[in-house]
Amino acid sequence: MKIVILGAGQVGRTAAYHLSREEANEVTVVDTNEEVLRDLQDRLDIRTVAGNAAYPSVLEAAGTASADIIVALTSSDEVNMMACEVAYTLYRTRTKIARIRSSEYTRHPKLFADEALSVDVWISPEQLVTEYIAQLIKFPGALQVLDFADGRVRLVGIRARKGGLLVSQKLKALKEHHPNTDARVVAIYRDGRSIIPDGETIIHENDEVFFLAARDDIRKFMSEIRKEEAPAKRVVIAGGGNIGLALARRLEDENQVKLIERDPRRARRISEVLLNTIVLNGDAADEELLIEENIDSCDVFAALTNSEEANILSAMLAKRLGARKVMALINKPSYADLMESGNIDIAISPQTITIGSLLAHVRRGDVVRVHSLRRGAAEALEAVVHGTDKTSRVVGRKIGDIQLPEGAIIGAVVRGDQVTIAHHDTMIHNDDHVIVFLSDRRHVEQVERLFSGPGGR
Repeated sequence: MKIVILGAGQVGRTAAYHLSREEANEVTVVDTNEEVLRDLQDRLDIRTVAGNAAYPSVLEAAGTASADIIVALTSSDEVNMMACEVAYTLYRTRTKIARIRSSEYTRHPKLFADEALSVDVWISPEQLVTEYIAQLIKFPGALQVLDFADGRVRLVGIRARKGGLLVSQKLKALKEHHPNTDARVVAIYRDGRSIIPDGETIIHENDEVFFLAARDDIRKFMSEIRKEEAPAKRVVIAGGGNIGLALARRLEDENQVKLIERDPRRARRISEVLLNTIVLNGDAADEELLIEENIDSCDVFAALTNSEEANILSAMLAKRLGARKVMALINKPSYADLMESGNIDIAISPQTITIGSLLAHVRRGDVVRVHSLRRGAAEALEAVVHGTDKTSRVVGRKIGDIQLPEGAIIGAVVRGDQVTIAHHDTMIHNDDHVIVFLSDRRHVEQVERLFSGPGGR
């Protein structure tokens, strides 16, 4: 598959890294910064073109005429939309994905309807990150909460803690504790290593456990792995940018929200937009300000400024001063791993969150949702199964009879409105939505082929 990525910022570089690692892809990256492109070309097996991503000559040099997909990820919404328009007008490019940040565009769906702008899919990293953080606040104790099948199934990552009913017990005890509900532990990470779980696996304290369950059963199973935590009430947000403002808007009707913004003019504008949020003009890394605002009674402190250094410092300070849970927006994966092993509870990576939305449109077969996990090392995807028992390697077969690659687990099957947590004797039917967890994303192409429908043999 020929893919042209426009923009080599944080999200563009992450997309290039993920997509170029898959053998079937030929990736070209376009950016105005030649130094960044040289660095990318030294690291990855890709082509690069320097120039304005919306110029026809630059798109032609990038090979857009024969490209299957263009992914416009520059920092300018206007450049991204124009690039998609030019690619379609000149080359009839089949799939055009654009990063759109401003709500001035996204709140008008007619702009992206048929016969309107030539953008097939628009992605807002800010919106995706806001949703992600809101879910973490809704489920205290979770490291990740990811939706599948329009929210009917959720994949939850959680750290096992003393006091959890299942800690130091075998996984098969889960069914004894909740005989009328069902969940599937799809992965356990212990000291950074992946463990393929079965009924005899014992949960240890500090294990990172990923499980799939129907939406209404999530809290029951979270309490199995760690002592249930009280819902978050008081939330402090550091940074009034697009993400900070959107999160405050999302939370202010149900939570007591304070937002700290350094720029006085921006703070004033935000205070006029938000209805129930206390907006403070100041530095979130100011110890006196945090003490004055009773940070020790805060349930969640979310550092969401444009500076990851400022986010790290303010989150660590808030934790030291008594905030119950702290999160920080961090771009560099190496920083994120380092911080989560220290005083920061959750390091939020915008690139990891965004890349899943991109991958869902690049994957072969009918893949409707993809989530990248553990800094891109693992992946969970939702695929729609097509075919018959004669044309497909999965339709009409029990899960226990399907030859999955190592580290791949079918965790749930959604048929219409019915959610079935998968077991070895669960049968796969045509049009089922199958949720697969891969502890090693290098096997993703094998899974794609397996679920690619008629001809997938």
